[in-house]
Amino acid sequence: MRSKEMYELVDSIAPFSLSRAYCEQFEAYDNSGLLVDCGREIKNALFSLDLSAAAVAKAKELGAELIVTHHPAIYAPLKNLTPEGAGANVLMAARAGISVLSAHLNLDMAAGGIDESLMHGLGGRQALAYYEQVEGGAYGRVFEVEETPLKTYAAKIGKTFRTERLTLYGEKPVRRVASFCGAGMEEGSIAFALKNGADTFVSSDPKHHLVAMAAEGGLNVVLLTHYAAENYGFERFFERVREKTDIECAFFADARLL
Repeated sequence: MRSKEMYELVDSIAPFSLSRAYCEQFEAYDNSGLLVDCGREIKNALFSLDLSAAAVAKAKELGAELIVTHHPAIYAPLKNLTPEGAGANVLMAARAGISVLSAHLNLDMAAGGIDESLMHGLGGRQALAYYEQVEGGAYGRVFEVEETPLKTYAAKIGKTFRTERLTLYGEKPVRRVASFCGAGMEEGSIAFALKNGADTFVSSDPKHHLVAMAAEGGLNVVLLTHYAAENYGFERFFERVREKTDIECAFFADARLL
């Protein structure tokens, strides 16, 4: 397999056109795609949410010729590549002959992607409303769950997402949830949650004034680490890719960030 073939396989599951469509429609920015191509035959691939130094080291240990990430390995412009700079891990991978493919917004929004997987992990089956949509994809969902006390619900989430790092605000029982993978708390998503009758808002990495705004609106707030919330869906994506290829595929999870 060549890098281009893995790109095509990922594209069949989470079309890169979703990222382009989202950026055009919502005036956003992304950098998904084949970001480092060393031109080698790929017999082993490592899947890691981030292109961390630990992920590159694991890929080298396994003899992998490709790392597939969710968060783009190159996002902001890199003015140089040095062992100490922002692109250190990109340089480390390239020096080892390891190509890097990143699937970001397209994987967030795709059917069965990271945002939908978050909903399923939180106990939802079907979305009642979507926050943002492009043809073939969506981000941000409101859905029903079995009524559960907030602390009990949070304990279930912790087990499902394999994390003990949960922050809770509120005390209402949980019946209708609004969830957004990544750093999805903003004025608009809070308004969307309230408009669609949510009692609980689940996301990651919010600013204080947004948590206060949600609490003022009467919402419970459940905060997962960004890593735990997205690694859950990324692992399911990995399993789907692995089923469709004959090359060796391995998954790397960074316990420090769960």
